[in-house]
Amino acid sequence: MRISLELVPRDSEGLRAELQCVKAEFPSINTINIPDLTRFELRSWEASSLSKSYYQDCIPHIRSMDFDAREPFSLIEYLDAHQLSEVLIVTGDAPKNSSQPVYPTTCIDLIAKLKREHPHLKIYSAIDPYRNSIRKEYEYVQQKLNAGVDGFFTQPFFDLRFMELYSEMLAGSDIFWGVSPVVAESSKRYWETRNHVVFPKDFEPTLEWNVEFSKKALAYTKQMNSHIYFMPIKVDLRAYFDGVFGKALTNSLK
Repeated sequence: MRISLELVPRDSEGLRAELQCVKAEFPSINTINIPDLTRFELRSWEASSLSKSYYQDCIPHIRSMDFDAREPFSLIEYLDAHQLSEVLIVTGDAPKNSSQPVYPTTCIDLIAKLKREHPHLKIYSAIDPYRNSIRKEYEYVQQKLNAGVDGFFTQPFFDLRFMELYSEMLAGSDIFWGVSPVVAESSKRYWETRNHVVFPKDFEPTLEWNVEFSKKALAYTKQMNSHIYFMPIKVDLRAYFDGVFGKALTNSLK
């Protein structure tokens, strides 16, 4: 079972400090995934190459709109040189810097290009259970599978019943199920407004509720022989992961 942590690469010094802490404190985590946020100078592949000093498995997010599908994939030499053999392809949001070029390359375009030209790469893409109806998201997933995608990272789930529904729909796929603690009313409103999340009736924006849900999600992904990634935002990592992993569970997942 793979347990990934999503880390935001604000700068190299801060990222190294986070990696050292996570490696020392939370041995159950064995994979790092890095979003590509254009407001920071450190790009995801650079942050992932830095992370390789601490973790063998590092997965950079790659924004399809940053690449011209008609041209050779400019990152392949960098990825190969730093032994980054897995990538997560997302469409991306338009950068605030208007001087940065963007292209009409969809994630499906880039998935198909990379699988055709660089088949040694393992390609993941995203699933968002709240973006569309279940039917539309299922059709989008099928398009990505037809393009050659190898697996998926989901947007965070907050309801185990919803995870079970998607696991039936995605049977046979290689999945990293997303979990993100929401421990403030303002964060809850953000998820509802920005990401259209529908929280279960028993949801509480507390550390205790999120720890209990995360433990259930972790147990479920282990039962389903799939993977999980954590996206902790504005939460005490030690308090959260100590609650989620516990000594007995930590040992059983090594």
